[in-house]
Amino acid sequence: MNATTAAATEGGSPSRLIDARIEELGDWRGETLARVRALIRQADPEVVEEWKWRGVPVWSHAGIICTGETYKAVVKLTFAKGASLADPSGLFNSSLDGNTRRAIDIREGDAIDEAALKDLIRAAVTLNLSAQARRKRG
Repeated sequence: MNATTAAATEGGSPSRLIDARIEELGDWRGETLARVRALIRQADPEVVEEWKWRGVPVWSHAGIICTGETYKAVVKLTFAKGASLADPSGLFNSSLDGNTRRAIDIREGDAIDEAALKDLIRAAVTLNLSAQARRKRG
């Protein structure tokens, strides 16, 4: 049983499950996931960490901001409403053809434009909050 499965079996909180995933990876992917997680928390101190779909870290604020999936060759940050976000720094490099989502694939050794990523996180939160306000008025 790996660390993530053990944490889930023990009824761990989403934050503990994400901690366990980072520890379990134990390589550049874990380091990258930990780094983007820290940047997300810095950009939005009110962010809620969730654990969905059998093991995907999710960050939300008035709706999903993004997910943090780990694959063999990439850490993928998928923004739920990425197609609606301005991306002046050109961070989105994956899932560019869809009408809703956009993703950032981070490969081993890639530099992360921290300021641009934080701006994207804040823009996603603003979009979620405006959608929530429209629903309440609606």
